[in-house]
Amino acid sequence: MNLGVLFSGGKDSTLALFKAQQTDTVVCLISLLSSNEESYMFHTPNIDITRLQAEAVGLPLIQETTEGVKEKELIDLERAIEKAKSVYNIEGVVTGAVESVYQAERIQKICHGLQVWCFNPLWLKSQEALLREIVEDGFHAIISGIFAYPLSEEWLGRSLDEPVINTLIQLQKTHGISPSGEGGEIETTVLDAPFFKKRIAVTDSEIVCDKYSGVYIIQKADLVKK
Repeated sequence: MNLGVLFSGGKDSTLALFKAQQTDTVVCLISLLSSNEESYMFHTPNIDITRLQAEAVGLPLIQETTEGVKEKELIDLERAIEKAKSVYNIEGVVTGAVESVYQAERIQKICHGLQVWCFNPLWLKSQEALLREIVEDGFHAIISGIFAYPLSEEWLGRSLDEPVINTLIQLQKTHGISPSGEGGEIETTVLDAPFFKKRIAVTDSEIVCDKYSGVYIIQKADLVKK
């Protein structure tokens, strides 16, 4: 089956892409660039890096813009999926949804209307298991957004590794943090994965942070040999 992947460049959509490639044929990536940093539907930190990630994977990218207005942004998503169906003949759409019923229901409704299958390979997966799978499979993801106490500036830009995962699991127990960010606590950006033909090297970055809310912004990056 020919699939398009809703791709934000974060850990969940990248892992979903990896899983979809093992069972079907992924023919394109689909990204929405939202001008609203508080979009209900779409990941925003470093979303422009998806072009570089798509090149690293070797897949074409359909990239649409949206103002990120609640519910109205779904029209833009539908337009992007419809374009993928028209240009690349996709028969299904893959998402990285884990626990967000809000996102999953709306994407499924759009797919149903366009008569394409909706595939959620990470749905209801244990957050700890998901994080550990990402590390064990050799993904290099960095934390590119923090939005909850007690996460502070020193978290930004850190690689998602075993020590970081262990700390997030502990923060789940002490502060109610969703360790993989299902409550919007963290965002990530993937710089390398097992199926990347090249890895992304960040050459310039900026951190913008106010107490327990901040982003790691990739200003410049290049593809380099692995």
